Formats: sequence, C-alpha cells, structure tokens
Amino acid sequence: MTSESLPPETIAHLQSWQGRSETLHDEATAAPLRGLAATLDRDDPPPARGDELPPLAHWLYFLPQVRQGELGPDGHPRRGGFLPPVPLPRRMWAGGRLQWLQPLRGGDALRRVSRIESVTHKSGRSGGLVFVLVRHEVHNANGLALTEEHDIVYRPAPRAGEPPPVPQRAGTDAPWQREIVPDDVLLFRYSALTFNGHRIHYDRRYVTEVEGYPGLVVHGPLIATLLVDLVRRQRPEARLAAFRFKAVRPTFDLHPFRVHGQPSADGRGVALWASDHEGWLTMQAEAELA
Repeated sequence: MTSESLPPETIAHLQSWQGRSETLHDEATAAPLRGLAATLDRDDPPPARGDELPPLAHWLYFLPQVRQGELGPDGHPRRGGFLPPVPLPRRMWAGGRLQWLQPLRGGDALRRVSRIESVTHKSGRSGGLVFVLVRHEVHNANGLALTEEHDIVYRPAPRAGEPPPVPQRAGTDAPWQREIVPDDVLLFRYSALTFNGHRIHYDRRYVTEVEGYPGLVVHGPLIATLLVDLVRRQRPEARLAAFRFKAVRPTFDLHPFRVHGQPSADGRGVALWASDHEGWLTMQAEAELA
C-alpha cells in the first residue's frame, strides 16, 4: 500500500492502538553488558552484581523474541501486535527522550510498562508518514527508575527519480570528537546484542534491492549509544540525568562517520551530534548531567 492510498478508515484503525499497553519483565544480567562494552571498543572491568548500568544499557533487555515463523519479510515481527500494523514499508527509530530517576544496577529484576501514547498521520516530501509515540517506564525494586519516550516513523518506499532531502551541514569545531568505522561486524554485533532482526542492518541485497538504500543502515540506537559513550569517555565520573536525540539523516556502512560533543559553559549539559563522511548532520542530541 502506498502512502497516498492510506484512507481515513485505515488511519482510524491504526489510531485505535492508542492507549494499548504491555508489561515485560527481565533481569539486568552481565553478559549483554560485557557484549556492549566489547562492541563499543571499551576496556571496562567486568560488570558485577550491584554495579550501576551504563546509560542506554536498558536497550539490551526486554527484547522482542518472537518465533521465527512470526517474522515479517523485513525481519521485524509481523505488524499488528503491540505496535499498530502500519502498511508502509520503511520503519525507523526516529528519536527519543529519556530521564533517569535512579540508577539501574546489575542483577536488578526489571519491569517495563509500555504504552502507545499517539499514532499520527502527517504529509511529508515523499507522501504520507505515520508517527507512533511509545512511552516506556522501567522499574526496579526501588520503584520507577527511568522514563523514555520512543518515536517510531513509518515511511513509504522511495519513488523513482525522487530527490533526496536537503541535508544540514554539521558543526566541525567541537572539542570532543571521535571517528567511528561502521563495518559489517559492528552492525552485526549490535543487531545480535539487541536481538534485532531488521534486515536493513545486515542483509546488503535486501537493503539495496528492496528498500533502495545505498548500503547497510547504521542503527539509530547505536549512534545514540555512541554519542552517550563519547560523554562517558570524556566525563567518566558524570551521571546522566536526561538524554534527548533525533535522527536527521540515515548513516550507512560505506564510510566512517564522526560523533561530536560540545559541553556547556556550566558543565551541566552537552550538545551532541553525529555527521557523515560528507559533513552532513545525521543525528542531534543533548545530554543533561546530574
């Protein structure tokens, strides 16, 4: 189904998912934390029970482990479960806003309550877009520890001859910078860590021939994690109070990219962004330090 053919009754059906919720349980085990440190090329000591989890490490838990026969052609779970069955082919993690209220720690018994806050249909350059906003609340034995608003966007397939969006030039003078080489192994490791079967991150034939991208797509959450990792490398003693990020432009595995950080004058915040090999802005973010 194309974006132009989304009739009002389809939009109304999708919006009937608003207010749906699910509750998942997990345990903050050590193995995913070791895998994340290795993937980020960090020389961290082995995580021990009671150690504070690094920011965004909760993305390693509550993973959607659906049966193989319940996957769609793109490698995602078939649509129509907790998330609405949006009939547009491209699904991307568009951004998010997180706030830490207390630490999550290794060995914690975790509970995540997720609720679909809104389903919105908008017109874009390439046709209709559907935005789904999901709110997550993560609890441990001490109560609510983390809130997260997760933005998902569904897009139509590109049309032949359609010009790409006008890019934004990224800043180049940040005092914190790091080059990242997004090779197949990095993308595979992150997909494995997050049990993410989305084929755009590892199946080159699928991503180029079916979805029309020039190369493997670097995960938005991986770029966000690398931005937070830049803060951790520069301010290892700091604790995040909040983090906001927005994907601006896809990043592909064809070239290195850079992550940048500009701390505020008072040291309480950091402006963060990522840029591709041509200097175009790919992600904007902001971290607030406790």
